[in-house]
Amino acid sequence: MSFKKTDISSMKFNPFDSIGKKWMLITAGDKSGFNTMTASWGQMGVLWNKNIVSCYIRPNRFTYGFVENSEYFTLSFLGENYRDALRICGSKSGRDCDKISEAGLTPVEIDNCMAFDEADTVIVCRKLYRQELSLDCFTDKNAYGNAYDKDPVHVQYIAEIVAVYTK
Repeated sequence: MSFKKTDISSMKFNPFDSIGKKWMLITAGDKSGFNTMTASWGQMGVLWNKNIVSCYIRPNRFTYGFVENSEYFTLSFLGENYRDALRICGSKSGRDCDKISEAGLTPVEIDNCMAFDEADTVIVCRKLYRQELSLDCFTDKNAYGNAYDKDPVHVQYIAEIVAVYTK
């Protein structure tokens, strides 16, 4: 099944459900080299008069370098029947194995970015802003729980949504 470009204003998309409960794949790079990771943190809205998405990646994740070195990245949203694939992409590192093959996913190129044929929705994003979160900036020191006991703080990326593709 092929993707068709969709007007973002016509989407019936609940980010609380799609990001927080169903999860998404953040993918950066191109055909010559790319990586993906599962994420369940992010926002969508309007900022700087643009439709934006924000996502969060720890610097110790393999995908981090690909996002850092790319102007664009994609968010792929897959159906519940791909929950195991999302678990693999969230628990294994592309440094150590071919997790995309292990997950049974089929990479596809969309707008010179990589995404996955199994996705129902792909959002193409152009980075606008990045900032490392700072524990000193939390007004509620309990807000992040134990998220930073062992791992580094996340880097926040705010990106313009430049295209949306659906099946």
